Amino acid sequence: MDDAFEDLIDRIYEAAAIPDLWAATLSAIARFGEGAGALLFTSQGDEFRSIASPEIEEVVEAFMAGGWAARNDRPARLFARQHAGFLTDLDVYTREELDTNPLFTEFLRPRGLGWGTASAITVPSGEQIVVDVERAYADGPVPAAVVERLDTLRPHLARAATMSARLRLQAVQVAADALDLVGLPAAILGRQGQVLAMNGGAEALLGGALREGRRVALADPRADRLLGEAVEALATGALEAARSIPVPGTPERAPAVAHLLPVRRSARDLFAAAAAILVVTPVAHGILPGLSVLEGLFDLTAAEARVARSIANCRTVEQIAAESGTSPQTVRSQLKGVMAKTGVSRQAELVGLLAGAALPRL
Repeated sequence: MDDAFEDLIDRIYEAAAIPDLWAATLSAIARFGEGAGALLFTSQGDEFRSIASPEIEEVVEAFMAGGWAARNDRPARLFARQHAGFLTDLDVYTREELDTNPLFTEFLRPRGLGWGTASAITVPSGEQIVVDVERAYADGPVPAAVVERLDTLRPHLARAATMSARLRLQAVQVAADALDLVGLPAAILGRQGQVLAMNGGAEALLGGALREGRRVALADPRADRLLGEAVEALATGALEAARSIPVPGTPERAPAVAHLLPVRRSARDLFAAAAAILVVTPVAHGILPGLSVLEGLFDLTAAEARVARSIANCRTVEQIAAESGTSPQTVRSQLKGVMAKTGVSRQAELVGLLAGAALPRL
């Protein structure tokens, strides 16, 4: 038993460093706790991420697909108790509540489950973590002896979770620094838009606009509003999270474009996961960007980029229409799209933006 226990502890710390090992480790934890399977999940705000032992993977998939995460008050009850150990369902619910709660009566019991014990852990990154051992309903409530046995694992699980979170934070800082090496000022953002790490280029270009550990913010109110909308979309997984945002220049700072690039994360990257990279591109004064750069800077179509560059070269709508073989009405429609995407309201402001002049303040 001692050798098996020490092996399990080793596996927990190994999984903290190598997330792909969590599934097998959770199987071992389930056996140790006389359960049918085990689950590890993290939550931060409305974000919920999980990994399960293979024995209950299908149950967890059905749980997520059925929207049960939003109806599950188990975690809230666990964290409210602030108990540094494992608690059973009978510790946080009455029997009457268990017999009337749809989570148990409609979801768990029909799948042969319905008794569980779990431990709630909060790590320094702000994420809430729950380690949950699910027990077959036919086996009855979790015995006190099993809870005591699992409690011997709890300090190791808490340290492993904290270590994993710190390793992820170190990894995102390395990623930010790597972007700095190739000349890209960047900040790595978490799932709620908080700054996990940023490099020297981002600090120098935006000064106090970014705050490490807090929700990302830009100094210009309009640019910050657009960024806030993108961050909200990021939290829901919407495509609108990918956005390019013009940041006005000041006497102390060159104008720039902030690009929010969502990171498509592995489902097993549970701790301190990077949700997006905010890359800041300075607008070089006096240098008119090429077509491909314009497309990338402002999410323009190829036709919109051609119109934008032509306007910056002092072409009229009629001249652009004649040169491209389209109608003035089509060019005006494309120009309207350009101005909406670049955040300007007049053609003169567009010319100034593309030439590197200060962006408009609205």
